[in-house]
Amino acid sequence: MHPEVQDLLTTYFGDRFSVSVAHRETHARDESHPEVHWPDGVVFAESESDVLKVLEIARIHNIPVVPFGAGSSIEGQVLPVHGGISLDLGRMNRVVSIHPGDFCAVVQPGVLYPELSRQARPYGLFFAVDPGADASLGGMASTNASGTGAVKYGTMRDQVLDMRVALVSGEVLHVGTKARKSSAGYDLKHLFIGSEGTLGIITEMTVRLHPLPVTVAVARVTFDSVQDAVNCAVTVMGAGLNPERIELIDARAAQAVNRYKNLHYPESPTLWIEISASGESVLRENLEILRDCCMEGYATSFMLAREERERRELWESRHHAFYALKAMHPSHHTHATDLCVPISRLPEVVSHTEDLCQQWGLDAVLLGHVGDGNYHVLFHGDPQDQQVWENIHTVSDRMVEKALEVGGTCTGEHGIGLKKKKYLQQEHADLIPHMRAIKQVFDPQGLLNPGKIF
Repeated sequence: MHPEVQDLLTTYFGDRFSVSVAHRETHARDESHPEVHWPDGVVFAESESDVLKVLEIARIHNIPVVPFGAGSSIEGQVLPVHGGISLDLGRMNRVVSIHPGDFCAVVQPGVLYPELSRQARPYGLFFAVDPGADASLGGMASTNASGTGAVKYGTMRDQVLDMRVALVSGEVLHVGTKARKSSAGYDLKHLFIGSEGTLGIITEMTVRLHPLPVTVAVARVTFDSVQDAVNCAVTVMGAGLNPERIELIDARAAQAVNRYKNLHYPESPTLWIEISASGESVLRENLEILRDCCMEGYATSFMLAREERERRELWESRHHAFYALKAMHPSHHTHATDLCVPISRLPEVVSHTEDLCQQWGLDAVLLGHVGDGNYHVLFHGDPQDQQVWENIHTVSDRMVEKALEVGGTCTGEHGIGLKKKKYLQQEHADLIPHMRAIKQVFDPQGLLNPGKIF
């Protein structure tokens, strides 16, 4: 970074601009397979005006800007591959207002989603998107994140009502509306959701809140095979139970979680199914239907968690599966991928994935949000073992080919980032020229998160 630019940033931001090794290293990586790209400097923004000042300096001096939230992305979205400024939005972390009567909240982009639910709880409300990691709401909107609650409530695309977005030009767009629906013109709001910081930088959002369920239970159901578990999940989705969440982990993931959390769950393929209802009697009826579906689907055990503490422990163990796998092989690098397919094709696609891993000799963990056809595979290997990593990438390629063949997508929730650019080319080759044209309209200098998506 040119000394003149450093002087400008220091003059405006003081100690909120840093070129220290510690700050630059923190912003050089995310949760993806280890790849490091250092920014030239880090700015800690505290307001929309801070964001606009960074963009002004970047525009004048032709410097890349990469938005940074919690650093929990999986596909390399926050890595500054061309250096420049890492714009950390973590201090823009205020829940501006909660509007219980409108079931929504106004938030800054650095708010972590568990904090929004904590503040909404006294109003009998919660935020429904739950990706597991302590992700920021701005980052979640930028990648169209989802997670365990998507089967009932949808993804971030379904939760954001309106946004303020800062452009490189210095404009701030207000896209969307606080009304529940609108037919007014082009839907620019959804254009920015999932754009991974390549079109503009979110500085404020209004997001939906949902009523807390009245009565809730979680079933932990084990099976002899992943195939039986996936088939059962499809059956449950067709039974009219409208589950809050339905999650899968395989035997290896269960083993990893047991070791990581000092638990004693059966080390078998497991479904966690959360059911809610308007009252106790309705919940009991639904749980009986659920039990019947599972036992007819070759379940080997069916355990219920009714108390809030038990339910919280169950979901915490699910959310820690990624970190549990890394802890089992501390000297290995990990590679996580996700695919989403029509739910009727999920058993076939999961079976294909298991066959591929066996064929190529990979010790992989399979888990997923199987209620909406979204599943993940977590690979690991010695970073020095080139053959293992060649096999991992070969299997990943063939998994995507299969997903596209059955009408699915190369990513259900991780996004494209750095890692899945070639898969986007496979999936939407005819649309990429149009996507590039949109990028040119909003970011003609190519300064916002360059090197991502395309």
